[in-house]
Amino acid sequence: MRDMQAVQPQLIKRLNLRETRSSRSVLSIASATVVFVAVVWLGVEQVLSLKGDPALLVAPAELASRTASLATDTIPGALAAAGAVAALLGLALLVAAFSPGTKPRHIIENDRSAVVVDSEVLAAAVSRTARTAARLAPEQVASSVSRKRVDVRLRPGAGRSVDTNAIREAVEREMAGYGLRKPLAITFSTGSQGAVGA
Repeated sequence: MRDMQAVQPQLIKRLNLRETRSSRSVLSIASATVVFVAVVWLGVEQVLSLKGDPALLVAPAELASRTASLATDTIPGALAAAGAVAALLGLALLVAAFSPGTKPRHIIENDRSAVVVDSEVLAAAVSRTARTAARLAPEQVASSVSRKRVDVRLRPGAGRSVDTNAIREAVEREMAGYGLRKPLAITFSTGSQGAVGA
């Protein structure tokens, strides 16, 4: 029983990470596809060259000579710009490879099981709470949830005011009740443009 209790927090942590981190499979597949196509193309060009047939795009010998004369035939500024772009692309791929991807989900603190909630579900709950506190129609309140913040946009309509402090308190109570592992900052914006009063 003690062993199970010791393992459970590690298991919950692993499950939470699995549910909130996204894989890099799309980027990996795209990169592998580009490399595969390049290798196949070079192989086909080599076979065509050995058979004496015309090249699809560039013959291997011509490609080799162009590559060798690249430093002398190309404008230094253009060569430097191309090198900078290649370096930035390589750096972006390295960062993507070593940094964890994230899903739009948030961990709810729970000692017994792994519990996550989707950002869209949180946004819908916040919108419902805000429009109830403000007595507005559903189309007059919109919310979005990011990794660190909740943005609530109120559009009460022309000539109508809302008590932002009361709405903020209601939303903060709602968010506190979820027990998120990482609390989210809450921001409000109010405007009447395009709002239809209900």
